Amino acid sequence: MFSRIVAVTLLFSTAMTAHAACPDIEGQLMQGGLVYGEVAPGSAVTLDGKPLTVLADGTFFAGFGRNNAATAELVVEGESACTETLAIASREYRISRVEGVPQKTVTPSEEHLERIRRERALVREAKGQRLEREDLLLGALAGFEWPATGRISGVYGSQRVYNGTPGNPHYGVDVAVPTGTPVYAPTAGVVTLAEDDLFYSGGTVILDHGYGLSSSFLHMSKLHVTVGQELKTGDLLGEVGATGRATGPHLDWRMSWRDQRVDPQLLVPAMPAQ
Repeated sequence: MFSRIVAVTLLFSTAMTAHAACPDIEGQLMQGGLVYGEVAPGSAVTLDGKPLTVLADGTFFAGFGRNNAATAELVVEGESACTETLAIASREYRISRVEGVPQKTVTPSEEHLERIRRERALVREAKGQRLEREDLLLGALAGFEWPATGRISGVYGSQRVYNGTPGNPHYGVDVAVPTGTPVYAPTAGVVTLAEDDLFYSGGTVILDHGYGLSSSFLHMSKLHVTVGQELKTGDLLGEVGATGRATGPHLDWRMSWRDQRVDPQLLVPAMPAQ
């Protein structure tokens, strides 16, 4: 799984006993990274005191947010108990200045703020679902494909300044391609949100990969899926657009694990040459 991603060296806790073998961690041990490992089936695993999902075969996984601390404590209880301190690499984020967006999306009116609150509740509900589908999650851990290919115009973690006004960090990867360009499922999942006109993100689809891991696809001009629909890798889900807070056509692909935003670009191969 994740054969395209190089495993990162771990910093072992001095509290670990000599005979206890902690699991190998694969993925990216860095801010925005997603990692996974395997323990004996039936084990309990926590990260900084919070329980992680452990699948029937012993697979567990976790994600790290944009500003994650420099270390995280992994504890395994069960057949091979151990404690390990993971070193989480920090990242430097660029400042991205975006001019020409609709001013109403920079300083929304009270009416628009009420709409924004309603829409955020819809998104939280969609992301808050805990679809217990081991087949979907294991497929996701096996690797992702680009939902669209083209010039990368925005990256994860960058600080956005809209029309001179600082906004929230950008949590996705932007692919600048013409309106109407197909958007495909990067891995299998179930659609939990399909809205064609959200205030900030315009045409938006959320695809649940199981156990709190989901992808979001923003600013689309057309949606080709409905809530509850199950997609396989490569299935058409929509078309690129410039809806919501956007200055030109592009796909904004984001990923979340529980309440953490992870970097989709860490989970795919290099963008093919255009």
